[in-house]
Amino acid sequence: MITSASLKAALPLCKAPEQWAQVLNSAMEKFEINSPGRMACFLAQTGHESSQFNRLIESLYYKTAARLMAVWPKRFPTQASATPYIRNEEKLANFVYANRMGNGPAESGDGFRYRGRGLIQITGRSNYLDVGKALGIDLINDPDLLLSPNWAAMSAAYYWYGHGLNALADDETNDNDLEDFTIITKKINGGTAGLRDRLALFNAIKPLLS
Repeated sequence: MITSASLKAALPLCKAPEQWAQVLNSAMEKFEINSPGRMACFLAQTGHESSQFNRLIESLYYKTAARLMAVWPKRFPTQASATPYIRNEEKLANFVYANRMGNGPAESGDGFRYRGRGLIQITGRSNYLDVGKALGIDLINDPDLLLSPNWAAMSAAYYWYGHGLNALADDETNDNDLEDFTIITKKINGGTAGLRDRLALFNAIKPLLS
């Protein structure tokens, strides 16, 4: 298990280590994240995704067209196409997440309603439905339940377990863990953003659990 002191030592920006240690331990126990390697990997990945357990909802606030074009080059190939979505999170979410992950068209509002929440940023109506059924809560009608620390942690642990990430965290091959972290990171966020920061957190956390 992780103690509040260990969590604070590894993630010094965490504002409520006592609360997070409690809910994280419950979630990790329930979903078999039960070895130092698994726990360190899970905490490193979720710590990165949530800015050290301080951010539980996806930010879609972009100040420039250039940034939107860089993040979604296929969606926004020109400055003119990106400009209407600057500083408008709701409009942006409804556009980029429309007709995906169980969401309806942009007019349905599903993109914004089911934007990323929790420690692993559960995104999309179908994922909210799946996680809600697994945890026994109604995320379709109350998606903000994932903003509570308990359900934020439980949803992340369920996602982790369901996507086979315990097995990847168990890898004992003689590498520097970067290959495994690359695969895990892609399963969590679809790319490799923040890969080395995730690995640095892992290396900081694991000795505290041994």
